[in-house]
Amino acid sequence: MRAVTVQHSKLELVELADPRPAAGQVVLDVLGCGICGSDLHARTHADAEADALTAVGYDGFMRSDQQVVLGHEFVGQVAEYGPGTRKKIAPGTPVVAVPLTRRGAELHAIGLSAAAPGGYAERVVVEESLMFALPNGLSPKLAVLTEPLAVGWHAVRRAEVKKGDEAIVIGCGPVGLAVIAMLKAQGVGTVVASDFSAGRRELATACGADIVVDPGVCSPYSAAGDHGYLTSLPAAVGLAIGTMEKLRALPVPWHQVWRAGETLGQKPKHPVIFECVGAPGILDGIIASAPLYSRIVVAGVCAEPDTIRPVIAINKEIDLRFVVGYTPLEFRDTLHLLAEGKVTAAPIATGTVGLAGVEAAFEALAAPGRHAKIIIEPASSAAAPS
Repeated sequence: MRAVTVQHSKLELVELADPRPAAGQVVLDVLGCGICGSDLHARTHADAEADALTAVGYDGFMRSDQQVVLGHEFVGQVAEYGPGTRKKIAPGTPVVAVPLTRRGAELHAIGLSAAAPGGYAERVVVEESLMFALPNGLSPKLAVLTEPLAVGWHAVRRAEVKKGDEAIVIGCGPVGLAVIAMLKAQGVGTVVASDFSAGRRELATACGADIVVDPGVCSPYSAAGDHGYLTSLPAAVGLAIGTMEKLRALPVPWHQVWRAGETLGQKPKHPVIFECVGAPGILDGIIASAPLYSRIVVAGVCAEPDTIRPVIAINKEIDLRFVVGYTPLEFRDTLHLLAEGKVTAAPIATGTVGLAGVEAAFEALAAPGRHAKIIIEPASSAAAPS
């Protein structure tokens, strides 16, 4: 089969042996595979990422000297079942799959490990238990976005954002766009999107953002107007003193009223902020600029050492949550949200190439603005993003 491999940062179109499924596995004919930001980083920073994952117990991440077939955002058709499979989905059926697989006793991330070749190829092997048929006549051209959207859905769920909250998305690359789309699918009423790129701001609007800002011109934290957020430590102290003055004047014990308010969930208003850039300095900048008590959900993957000033986060009582990936249930639910038309995702896919155009696609994605997500279609002859 034809496949695109990376080794020592070099992308190359090669011929490889057709993959064979082991017990419980299925071979798919790849219809499309998205190029993820993780792929761009892995091409040039594989060793640093492998070291980081080794520190959390996974030593199978790709290394720069290994020949690896990238691609974990794929849609395909069932081609061949391995032994011990249930075969409940008919051959030829379009499917997506959670990109994890077994190799003996080991577990590997498909497309990010030399032991688990990915979807930059004509065929890919997946686990039958993690494979899902496309429901409701969903087009494969939309289904290919299931995996990146599931990342956004997981971030939104971990954020515990409510419909009445203001959500602020910093960075409108593929991760930020997925978060915006899933926030609107969740029914969040006010979504502010911030990016320096005019092209990405247009995509954010297309994905449902209510307000888009150029952070060089307008602060995303005030773009939606005055929500009554506390923006300084003296303001927070003043609120506490003023509240006590009012409560002390009541004919009932003040502490009972305060406690009742806490039970009812009364607390200072704050936004939920999604960091979707993943570059050094961004998180510290958000902490310094965000209102007090903000919840910051870190979805952007910063592969380099970074520095924050904890004393600022402490004095603001900032809530930091780091997120990665998704659960199989979130993957399934994302697929059905797409199939039911409840999420606006089509604008995220901005171009397609064939296997011969993967290097050109990487070059296009290195210059943010025009493209967000480029889809590789192995059957296509396109040598540059359309």
